[in-house]
Amino acid sequence: MNVKNSSQNTVKKYEELTFTDDFMFCKVMQNNPDLCKHLIELIIGKKITMITYPDTQKAIEITADGKGIRMDVYVEGDEGTIYDFEMQTSMLSNLNKRARYYQGMIDLNLIERGADYEELKESYVIFICTYDLFGKNACVYTFENRCCEVEGLCLEDGTMKVFLNAEGDTSKLTPELRDFLDYVAGRRIHGKLVAKIEEEVRKARKHEEWRTEYMTFEMLQREKYKEGV
Repeated sequence: MNVKNSSQNTVKKYEELTFTDDFMFCKVMQNNPDLCKHLIELIIGKKITMITYPDTQKAIEITADGKGIRMDVYVEGDEGTIYDFEMQTSMLSNLNKRARYYQGMIDLNLIERGADYEELKESYVIFICTYDLFGKNACVYTFENRCCEVEGLCLEDGTMKVFLNAEGDTSKLTPELRDFLDYVAGRRIHGKLVAKIEEEVRKARKHEEWRTEYMTFEMLQREKYKEGV
């Protein structure tokens, strides 16, 4: 989770958590499917008719040694299209490889559930970043598999990777996406979507059961850290 100060190994108080902290991000998206749907539409630029109820911190463990992944927010939409949301505030140079791994594990999970190769659904792995992973000053980086030799030829394998950058040039964005990235970057709270998200964050800070869950989780994490040391 993005809640620790690496220099002091301290943990944020529950009432200090913001939308960009993993725990809060997951709780807000889990309990507000309309918000989650709206955010998907905003990021991918098209309407979807429905989503299943978000499954936060979805665990996929299908390898022989039990090694898998735990996703922040896992959503199934139209015709089974899968959206994996990840909030990323720590600078990691291998985020592109993580996106590849996540998408591969999504496919393997579908195969384990009985799908044939031709039945694999479209999937989006979406990282909401507070920094520019690629250094090109864009706010949205969308990747799909294309042929190097034939211009315009797409593999059409149904996989997309999207990286949002809250520190990029927002001048060409829609006002709503600009407001959202300003909010993620901590610059301002503006617009109906952002106001709704912030309202849900404030409600969540008063949720005593979630507070206990957060404190319990962090206690376990500290114990694991001590064992590792």
